[in-house]
Amino acid sequence: MTVSEPSRRWILLLPAILTIMLFSILPLGIVLVYSFLTPGDFGNVKWIFSTDGWFSVLFERDIFDDTVTVSQANLVILGRSVGLSLATTLITLIFGLPTAWFIATRPASQRGFWLFLITIPFWTNLLVRTIAVQEMIRSEGVLNRILMALGLIQEPLQLMFTNFAVLLGMAYVFLPLMVLPVYAAVEKFDFTLAEASYDLYASRFYCLRRVILPLVRPGIIAGSILVFVPALGAYVTPRIMGGGKSMMLGNLIEMQFGQGRNWPLGAALAIALTILVMLALVWYTRITSEKTEANHG
Repeated sequence: MTVSEPSRRWILLLPAILTIMLFSILPLGIVLVYSFLTPGDFGNVKWIFSTDGWFSVLFERDIFDDTVTVSQANLVILGRSVGLSLATTLITLIFGLPTAWFIATRPASQRGFWLFLITIPFWTNLLVRTIAVQEMIRSEGVLNRILMALGLIQEPLQLMFTNFAVLLGMAYVFLPLMVLPVYAAVEKFDFTLAEASYDLYASRFYCLRRVILPLVRPGIIAGSILVFVPALGAYVTPRIMGGGKSMMLGNLIEMQFGQGRNWPLGAALAIALTILVMLALVWYTRITSEKTEANHG
């Protein structure tokens, strides 16, 4: 009995489909179900349908008179998460684009070495890398010691447990995720186009804005998504660098499943975070498809 070509394709795809369903769709479905249940007395859930989890994402009810108000704490954490994620993306782009350009313009025999240096941080655990940044900016850290030794400050700067500390830590951690896709785009860039723009008396800034950036845009968009998505759900870096003062969505979700003992709210927040990530991916797909159509048009 011969197997048709479509059936053979489905058979070959079956392991991948089962893996996605088992380790991605099924856990997400469980979290979705939990978001519509009632919190247990000491964690877990009661199998009683309730929308309080989703209600508590944006609103809160007074315990005395049931007055409904907007949850300022959750909105502040959401705004901080989106703001720090966007700032992290921008900073990694500012430093990542020149780095990728530098590597792409090296001789072919040297590019592997520079890429090797970029990938070295991936060999180290995320926790270790975050603690390394903490050692640099804490009150008794390297930065404060150098500034005090030079006489620039009289007492240590309090940089830890601030939004700046979280931003610095995430920018350091996610910088390679920006450099690599931008490098892949710059490597394919035809440098004779830049030379031609100079021959036509274009300034360096004009060449960058009208020639280089439009052609390396796919790499920039891919790098921005690779940085923004994990930064939005970051947990370790905000937990260590921000403490309890600069909490982000990942920390809020963990708190609900831990000491908060409100699993439905934690599940609702997790699904809301997933929706934000999906919207970012849809935006990325739309931008890249429009760019592709424009190039082929």
